[in-house]
Amino acid sequence: MLAKPLTSCKAWLGFSVRVQHRPVTMAASMLELVDVHKHLGGKLVLHPLDLEVPAGKTLVVLGPSGCGKSTMIRLMNGLLRPDSGAVYFDGEMLLVNNVAPARRRMGYVIQGGGLFPHLTARQNMTLVARHLGHDASAMAKRVEELRELTSFPVDGLDRYPRELSGGQRQRVSLMRALFLDPELLLLDEPLGALDPMIRSELQDDLRRIFRELGKTVVLVTHDLSEAAFFADEVVLMRDGVVVQRGPLVDLLQNPADAFVTRFVNAQRTDWMGDAQR
Repeated sequence: MLAKPLTSCKAWLGFSVRVQHRPVTMAASMLELVDVHKHLGGKLVLHPLDLEVPAGKTLVVLGPSGCGKSTMIRLMNGLLRPDSGAVYFDGEMLLVNNVAPARRRMGYVIQGGGLFPHLTARQNMTLVARHLGHDASAMAKRVEELRELTSFPVDGLDRYPRELSGGQRQRVSLMRALFLDPELLLLDEPLGALDPMIRSELQDDLRRIFRELGKTVVLVTHDLSEAAFFADEVVLMRDGVVVQRGPLVDLLQNPADAFVTRFVNAQRTDWMGDAQR
């Protein structure tokens, strides 16, 4: 497919920018960050960041707390905008005039689920679809499809979040993210607050779902064993920059610098065993 031409100037929150469409091919990236810088609270959080997310793969972003992982994922779905540089989704730069329709092609899951406490599980799942005026029978069919996919109990659909377990709340959050059949899933520490047994169950279910649906996935975590379990490729970040990218085994066998070795050694888990589960 040929590249689209450079289009006319647009404005994002008062700043004039040029909307550039990047070439899209069968092997193209679903998502791309180009020379992205971001300050938060007067601190430079990302500097400069270049990252491509290949279509149909699971990219796991690793790093210690405060390295910029969550900021990066909020830039990917347009909840934040870069101070400089650009974010491209499916070949098109994210701007204020196109970010809303782009978000409807993305699913977003955060730690703890982020469910609305005054809505039932079913109402949380269907919130955006109801806002967009989707047909009630089509929504009911989609609820049942996702309930079966995520092994969610039928009697949980009309319960409120406070009446659900932590694992069930995360399943509702995942179903909400999948409801509009997005091309891209963004998961920010989705299992971090769960106890080990529930976390292991959800890991199994999530990997099965990723493989079954063939979505492009970006999963943020600080857990090396979780990365081993999910990743086609990993990105390790430190202080807002990418330190190393590639197969997880490279972090162990061919570390880019001493930080990579320290990060791996700090998590003495059987991550190779997890990768083979």
